Amino acid sequence: MLDRIQHFIQEQDLFSPTDTLLVAVSGGMDSVVLADVLHRLGQPFAIAHCHFGLRGEEADADEQFVRKLAKKYDVPYFAEFFQTKQFAEQEGISTQMAARALRYEWFERLRQTQGLAYIATAHHQRDAAETILLNLTHGTGLAGLHGIRPKNGYLVRPLLPIGKMELYDYLVEHHLMWREDASNDSPVYQRNRLRLEVLPVLRDINPNLDQTLQITAERVGGAEEIVRRYVEDTAAQAQREEADATYLDIRMLQKTAATTLVLHELLRPFGFSYIMTKDIVQSFGAEPGRRFESPTHRLVKDREQLVITRRNLTKFGTHQLVLGQEALKIDGLHLRTELHEVAEGFDIPRGKAVAALDADVLKFPLIVRAWQEGDWFMPIGMKGKKKLSDFLIDQKVPLNLKDNVQVLCSADGKIAWVIGFRPDERFKVTEETERVLVVKRM
Repeated sequence: MLDRIQHFIQEQDLFSPTDTLLVAVSGGMDSVVLADVLHRLGQPFAIAHCHFGLRGEEADADEQFVRKLAKKYDVPYFAEFFQTKQFAEQEGISTQMAARALRYEWFERLRQTQGLAYIATAHHQRDAAETILLNLTHGTGLAGLHGIRPKNGYLVRPLLPIGKMELYDYLVEHHLMWREDASNDSPVYQRNRLRLEVLPVLRDINPNLDQTLQITAERVGGAEEIVRRYVEDTAAQAQREEADATYLDIRMLQKTAATTLVLHELLRPFGFSYIMTKDIVQSFGAEPGRRFESPTHRLVKDREQLVITRRNLTKFGTHQLVLGQEALKIDGLHLRTELHEVAEGFDIPRGKAVAALDADVLKFPLIVRAWQEGDWFMPIGMKGKKKLSDFLIDQKVPLNLKDNVQVLCSADGKIAWVIGFRPDERFKVTEETERVLVVKRM
């Protein structure tokens, strides 16, 4: 078994012989084997143990057992005592989810502060099989079907090709002691129900179930890599990133094979589910303005593109800009001002990100606020009034970006500049202008 593990480490390039690992050891059978295997392979490592405060004296005994184990191998030992229930209640999540979040956050913090190379966990072949089936039960894509990866960032799993019974035989052969966790037999947890009630039936059908699922996971992993490259190629052509939004070209998406699958891979970082992605694809032929929301983002189907922005973008209040103030910086908006005396040769700056205004026509302090329904202004070059809502439609501003449009107003309430779009005719620089206020959006 040692030779197989060593070959697996080299084949998967998990770590080098000189890397010092942080080994997660609960005291159970799997993690005790992992620590002993690494010791026999001569791999430098330290031991980390989590006490979740859930099993009273039994958990205390686990911690003492692991402490002695570290002393036996003469390796550094780290233990953390978590208030898991309090954290779960605070976050509104299950105890298992809370324990997972706490331990992996601590492991990574420990890895960094102690200068360790990788975090090694004792996941094995049966764990991988359980994970695949559990993901299938909840609904999953390719990412859930490849099971547990041998290497994921700084996480490594050297025992992944080893079966559960092989681990037990190793313990017996080397006369190793371990601790039993009674919660592993509790049907309260979904994984335990799968392990105790479902998997025995499946193993009656296929005694080699764990190995079969491992091979399936490898094949799915290969297919996932093909899909990933295809999605990356599609993103390079169809996706455009701007400071305020992400844009996806609908026509390019429609040319892809398996459009819904590809779009879901593009939308997963924004929290959109596969079911919602199907609805988004169906909206491609609909009128502009269809809106979809994930927990973190909003997607609007515009004319020929999908526009994705973060939800709950900060709504600006009213902010003042006094004469002589050189900058105004609020969340998402940074303005700089320059006051110029008009002299021969002064060039009026051009561009959507800058406005040149007659400082003596403006009334100070200036006001920066979000635009509102009913707002109107006189776009420079025009003599009549125009509703700001109509102006934004003419500018083809996507629905979910309209909420971000800000206006710069004179103290008397008149809009002097629709920021990032157009100044107002009433405040333009003329031959009579003596002082120019230049306002730039940075």
